[in-house]
Amino acid sequence: MKFSLTKNTKDYYWTTLYQIEATMSFWSVSKWDLWWWIEKESNLSQENNARVSGDARVYGDALVYGDARVYGDARVYGNARVSGNARVSGNALVYGDARVYGDARVYGDAQVYGNARVYGNARVYGDALVYGRIHLSLWYFFWIRYKKEEIKYIKLDDDYEIICKWDIKINEEKEIKEMTVQEISEKLWYEVKIVK
Repeated sequence: MKFSLTKNTKDYYWTTLYQIEATMSFWSVSKWDLWWWIEKESNLSQENNARVSGDARVYGDALVYGDARVYGDARVYGNARVSGNARVSGNALVYGDARVYGDARVYGDAQVYGNARVYGNARVYGDALVYGRIHLSLWYFFWIRYKKEEIKYIKLDDDYEIICKWDIKINEEKEIKEMTVQEISEKLWYEVKIVK
C-alpha cells in the first residue's frame, strides 16, 4: 500500500473526506507526507504513481489511477475517472461519467462532465465546459490565447462558437472519426456549447 486514510477529516457538503498519508516513498512523495482529501480508499489507486494533493478532493465513486494527478483546488467526483498521465488542477471540475486520460490536462475553471472524454494531448482550460458525448483529443479548447497563436473560431449559431487550435478528432459513437473544425461545426454543433 502506498497510502492510508488518516483520522483527519473534513466535511464537504454531505460527504466526509479523509486526509491521506503516504506509507512509502514513490515518485516525488516521501513516506509520511500528508495529501488531501478523498472519501474512501477506492477513490485513489494504490498502484503506480497516481496522487491527490494540494486542496484537491476526490469523492463519490470517482477514481484517480495510473500516473494521474489531481491537485490545486480541483474536484473529481461522481463516477469520473482520471488516469494515464492526465492532470486535473486549478479549480477544475471533472464529474458525472467523464473520463480524462492519456496526457490530457484540465485546469483553470474548466469543467468536464456528463459522458465527455478528454484524452491524448488535449487541453481544456479557462472557463471552458466540455460535456455530453463529446470526445476531445489532440487539440486545445480554451478561453485565452498565448501571444499570437492561431485560433480557429467556428460559428455555431448567433450566440455560440467553438474556439480551438488545430483540427478536431471526435468520437461520435464507438469508432474514431477525424473531422475538420468545419465538419464538426456542421455535424455536431448541438453537442458543444460555450457558456459566456
